[in-house]
Order: sequence, then C-alpha cells, then structure tokens
Amino acid sequence: MMKQITVIGLGAGELDQLPLGLYRKLMKATRLFVRTAEHPVLGELVKEGLSFESFDAIYEKHDEFEMVYKEIVETLIELADESPLFYAVPGHPLVAEQTVQWLVEAEKEGRIQLEILGGQSFLDPIFNALRIDPIEGFQLLDGTMFKRDDVQMSQHVLIAQVYDAYSASEVKLTLMEKYPDDYPVTIVTAAGTSVEELRTVPLFELDRAAELNNLTTVYVPPVLQLENRLKEWSAFREIIAKLRAPDGCPWDREQTHESLKKYIIEEVHEFLQAVQNQDDEGIVEELGDVLLQVFLHAQIGQDEGYFSLEDVLQSVSAKMIHRHPHVFGDVEVENAEDVLRNWQELKAKEKGNQSKRILDGLDRADSSLLTSYNYQKAAAKVGFDWPNVEGAMEKFLEEWDEFKLELKNGGSETQLDELGDVLFTIVNVARFYGLSPEEAMMHANRKFKSRFDYVEDRVQRDKRDFKAYSLDELESFWQQAKHNKGEKNHEIR
Repeated sequence: MMKQITVIGLGAGELDQLPLGLYRKLMKATRLFVRTAEHPVLGELVKEGLSFESFDAIYEKHDEFEMVYKEIVETLIELADESPLFYAVPGHPLVAEQTVQWLVEAEKEGRIQLEILGGQSFLDPIFNALRIDPIEGFQLLDGTMFKRDDVQMSQHVLIAQVYDAYSASEVKLTLMEKYPDDYPVTIVTAAGTSVEELRTVPLFELDRAAELNNLTTVYVPPVLQLENRLKEWSAFREIIAKLRAPDGCPWDREQTHESLKKYIIEEVHEFLQAVQNQDDEGIVEELGDVLLQVFLHAQIGQDEGYFSLEDVLQSVSAKMIHRHPHVFGDVEVENAEDVLRNWQELKAKEKGNQSKRILDGLDRADSSLLTSYNYQKAAAKVGFDWPNVEGAMEKFLEEWDEFKLELKNGGSETQLDELGDVLFTIVNVARFYGLSPEEAMMHANRKFKSRFDYVEDRVQRDKRDFKAYSLDELESFWQQAKHNKGEKNHEIR
C-alpha cells in the first residue's frame, strides 16, 4: 500500500481565521506532526485537547535550514511506513514551504501519496498590512537561501523564513550588496492577527530587531528612481535603451556597429593598461567601458530588429556549457591541456564539415601582429612549424640580412616587403617563447611615451623649443628617464 501523508496549512494568523473544515481535520488527526510548534493556532488548539509531535528538535541538529528540511521530509516518509499521518505547516502548504515542495517531489517519484489541504497564506494579510497591490510586481523570497541576483529592486520584495537574528543578518548582508545601508525595510510580525506589528528600520539594523520569529516577514519597498538602481543589469539596459530612444542622445542614436568598432578596441586597450598597472579602480572603470560597448551593440541589434541582448546571452551561455562538459557534464579531465584539447575538438564539431581553409577567419583587422600570430599558431597545429626556436631565430636573422641588403640596393616596394618578412619572423620567435607580440608592442609604446613625456617636461622646464637642444642633450634627458624608472641602460630608439 502506498504511504499516505496529508498536509494541512495552519493559516497565517489565529484560530478564528482557520476554516472549519481544516479545524475538524486537525482535531480528528490521530498521527499529527508539525514542522514547528511555534504557531499561535497550535497554542490555542492544545487548549482544546489537540496533541502532536513537532520537529523543533531537528533545528538544533543542523547549521543550515536545508539540512533541517531534508531530515524532516525523510523522517515523515519513514513514519508513513507504519500508517497514514498528518503533517501541519504554517500558512498555506504550497507558499514558501520547502518541506512540502520536497514531499511533492517524493510524490512524483512514486514514494508517497500526498493530499494537500490549504490554509490561508500569509501573503493576504501581509498585502493588507502593508497596503500594497501585488499586481505592481512583487517577489516572494526565502530568507534562508536567496542570493543577491534573485532580488529585483524595482519590485515589492517580501522575504519569508527570517526566524532569528542569524537569518536576519544573512538577509541584511545580502541586501546590502545592492541597497544602501540605510534603506528603509519593514519587519512584519504576525500579520493578520490581533498582535500584528510593523516596524520600519534602516537596513543595517535589521538583525538588531527586538523579536524575530516564525511569523516574521521582511518587506523591502521598490526602488523607483533609476539612478538608485545602478547595481542592477536591468537598470543599465534601461539607460542604454534611453540613450538610443528617439528623445535620447543624438550621438548615441547615430551609432552603428561599424562606427563603434574603433571604440571597443580603444576600451579593451585601456582595460589592459589598467591590468598592467594593477589598478583595481581603473579595472572597474575600464570594464564598465567595455561593457558599455557590448550593451550598445546589443541595443543596436534590437533597434534594427536583428537580435537582442537575450540572444547574445543565450549564444555565449550555450557555448560555455557545451564546451565545458567536464563542469556541466560527466567528462573527466586531468589538466588544463585536456580542457583546451576538448575545447578545440568541440569547436570543430560545432562548425560541422564545412569546407574551410585553415587560416580562414583568423585575420584581425585591428592588429596585423595578432593576425600574424594567429596564422602561425594555426599552421603550427597541423605541423607546419620549425622543430625548435633555433630554426625560427635563424629565419629571423636571414630575413634581417635580406632587409639590410634591400635598404642598400632595393626600392621602396621591395624594402617594404622585406620589412614585413622581418616583422613576421619576430612574431614567430615570440610565439616560440610564449610571448604576445601585441602585448610587447603595447608595453614598448607605453615605455616610449613615458620616457618621451619626461624629455618633453625637461624641455618645457626652461620654456625652450626642442630645436634649442642638441641631440646629445635630448639623449641625456632620455637616459635620465630610464634611470628614474630603474631600467637597464639599453636603447629603445
């Protein structure tokens, strides 16, 4: 015979609010278990002769509510082996009651037969006490397990399961990741009862409230001003949409994918500079600028009717899941090399059996150095490569000699051709040593600018023109700049 469990909701308030049918069911229940005895209805029913067993002792055994609820569910299923039983929970069984959700899962698995008899949800008296209309948009969150990204600041937020100072502290810290420390929140206790209480406090005082119990719900009012919701993705998206709107910014409205190309390159380079400088504040700012470019391109796609930000998110999310089967699947890897090998194999399968040349799609319009690097790396993967760096170095020296010869005897076209060969072989040498030629040039450019700025400062100090200095004098300034930076005495010119 299938195990039988009947779940009864005790309602949100007092005995007078309990439907007559549920009252009769409770009073006739022969094997009645309750998640917690801390509910006003149970206190009154005990006076009328009701007997039950509570699971309050299980709360003392675990540090996490999830473990408490799981043990309660498994205990109920075991107890149902003997005979049918009743299980009573606060409020409505299907509103913010994790144990009942897991019992429902057990029913789907065929482990038990479940009957659910509703009581009044705590939501109705909460809405009444706070005088809010849920159609404006509201969230009901579990205070024992919600995360920062679950919260939508533009909606009414109700947080249940805030039992004590510890859970209130966790809720407070999570909310403070988005809301100001002094944002007003309301603690609602025993809504709909004769002892209903509402207290509004600054967020930072939430865990210092005099009393928090089973009947406590925390209410966070919506943040309506856009400028106060800047930690939400939706707010940033709203800002970009407004910039591109007919009554928005003329410059932003005129932009296209093509016109913005140069800006995303600039922003990435500025981000790399902040990383190079180990400037955390700069990294935050420059990442924001990169993100701005991403959102602008997504908004242009949406405005033109071709794609939206959701399409971008779906594409990259699907790619990350598919190419990380060792994280989201059952594939096992031993090291980073295995990960990269799997990545390339999966990438090739995604492209299908299309007839594609090895170097197709590897060129980078914004960087000839990166294009050379990509070409050489792809050729090396199919075996077209020097066996060691010595071969690459000899090729560089060979090309250097040919370039010098063309400088003596050739014309500008052949000189340009040989210079390209020299640069190409330098990139190859860099690849053998695992060095990025693009980063190397960025570093060299930064270094040159820093030194030349120093030379310029020395020239301007006496308010003289560059032409007033000999090359030897300017060189001495240059050497001072190198010395001030603690660099070795070698030429960059």
